[in-house]
Amino acid sequence: MANAPLIDPFQRPITYLRLSVTDRCDFRCTYCMAENMTFLPKKELLTLEELDRVSTAFIGLGVKKLRITGGEPLVRRDIMEYFRAMSRHLDSGALDELTLTTNGSQLDRFADDLAACGVRRINISIDTLKADKFREITRRGDLDKVLRGIDAAQKAGMRVKLNAVALKGFNEDELFEMTEWVAARDMDMTWIEVMPMGDIGNENRLDQYWPLTDLRERLAERYTITPLTERSGGPARYVRLDETGQKIGFITPLTHNFCESCNRVRLTCTGDLFMCLGQEDQADLRTPLRAHPGNDEPLVAAIREAITHKPKGHDFDYSRQRADGQVSRHMSHTGG
Repeated sequence: MANAPLIDPFQRPITYLRLSVTDRCDFRCTYCMAENMTFLPKKELLTLEELDRVSTAFIGLGVKKLRITGGEPLVRRDIMEYFRAMSRHLDSGALDELTLTTNGSQLDRFADDLAACGVRRINISIDTLKADKFREITRRGDLDKVLRGIDAAQKAGMRVKLNAVALKGFNEDELFEMTEWVAARDMDMTWIEVMPMGDIGNENRLDQYWPLTDLRERLAERYTITPLTERSGGPARYVRLDETGQKIGFITPLTHNFCESCNRVRLTCTGDLFMCLGQEDQADLRTPLRAHPGNDEPLVAAIREAITHKPKGHDFDYSRQRADGQVSRHMSHTGG
């Protein structure tokens, strides 16, 4: 039973770990972070060696897909050491996929190294193709630098998918421009509904909320949409635009509950395991990691115990004109 796969109380196998390696980021996106963030002290973060141990433990328990997130994962000092360590699990066949979600700001530096470590696909977050709006939404980002990162990732042979948060009054007018631009670059795209997470000051999530049902209806006015049955292991539902051939994904935590097939958990950079993005329940894995440096059995036991508490689903809801199900932690802490 030591290596028996992880099965949650609703008989869903847990095969996908999203691992945040840092809460820090070189952007301050308005829907993700406060403008003046207080970041965690270094001693609270898992070390690279601890990240290796906990990742390896999950892989030993049946996790086949590992997505690295942040904050911005590529600002973590010496993070390529971790990617190189994880590549051994790809080589052994224990891990099917090693990937990451990034804002793209550091990709022109790291794309070749990531590809050498076995990263074949990468998600890049970009919400607008207008330089001034990009700086506004990120509070400090340089769009040209991100575009160079996309070029570097494609040149290195990685399949690129763009993630865009649908924001009413911000990028509605770019829907078709972004669709055509992504198609011309032979990339796919996923739209994400804004989620009620964290205290972000003056930003009102209800004002920002653009339901993807509306976005999809607008796409259908210009393109022929064919629903696809394929799933990537994440929450997105996909369609194909017949005129361009590209895939468009929709992550709809508010207009569609995607929990019935949830196969994933999220581990923060401090070792807190969240069984659901939209719930506050968590399990501390840092304590067994540090209390038993030469013995992973307590860590494995803690993981198994945590999975027994995985809920059936989240309860995000804007329908009553308030952010029901809102959770207090910032998205940058949990990981995208």
